[in-house]
Amino acid sequence: MLLHLLDHRLPEGEWEAPAAVTQAGISAAVHVQRKHVPRTLKRLEERGDIVKAKRHVPGGKQRRQVYGLSPTGRVTAEALRNKILAQAVRTDGNTQTLLELRKGGQPTLDLISHVDEGMNFHAQPVVSPVSNPEGVASLDAQAGENLVRRLFARAWEDGKITKDEQSLLQEVVEFLGMHPERVRRLSNEARREQKAPPPEEIYMDMLRQALIDGQLVDDEIALLETFRTAFGFDRLMHDKLLAEAKTSPLRS
Repeated sequence: MLLHLLDHRLPEGEWEAPAAVTQAGISAAVHVQRKHVPRTLKRLEERGDIVKAKRHVPGGKQRRQVYGLSPTGRVTAEALRNKILAQAVRTDGNTQTLLELRKGGQPTLDLISHVDEGMNFHAQPVVSPVSNPEGVASLDAQAGENLVRRLFARAWEDGKITKDEQSLLQEVVEFLGMHPERVRRLSNEARREQKAPPPEEIYMDMLRQALIDGQLVDDEIALLETFRTAFGFDRLMHDKLLAEAKTSPLRS
């Protein structure tokens, strides 16, 4: 997270900030489940490494919590970046440091996304955050992609997406920090396939993802409540699906 915030700075003295420094943007960039981000940010804040503020984010209706590095956090992040850039990797039969392979002002996380577990450097990213328009997402992110694809399939069932459906989809997309181009691709895939799952299956998918670490955080509860109401489920149905989801959770 420190490396991401080092490359995506919180503008000082401005009323607007990029989506990259929101919780969703950070989650997408570092391949971490969104629910884990607040706790990690809280620890970094208590340690004095980051600062937070409320700013308007382009495309959003309300001001959102955004984050940036403190002076001490910047020192820590720069030291970490220097250590990473000094790492040697294998590429085309040769050994080079990541600093030698870095292109201009390439973000550090983007650079190391080209390195596999065996310290081999690849021309294309091994994994790509959902905040990028394309590329193979991590396993956690793929679960989010599948959910969005199923939601689109449901929305496209009658050949068009209503304003209410657009609003619901936008909430999920913002929660996941997904790039608009990636969203459009998933929408087109769902429209072509036209295999709309029942709402119970979609809601179950959401519950299973939320329960990966065995608990629900406030943002997830709010999102689930929005969809429960939209799908017309009563509390009994929610409790039934929640109980089923607990017996077969996704594995992170």
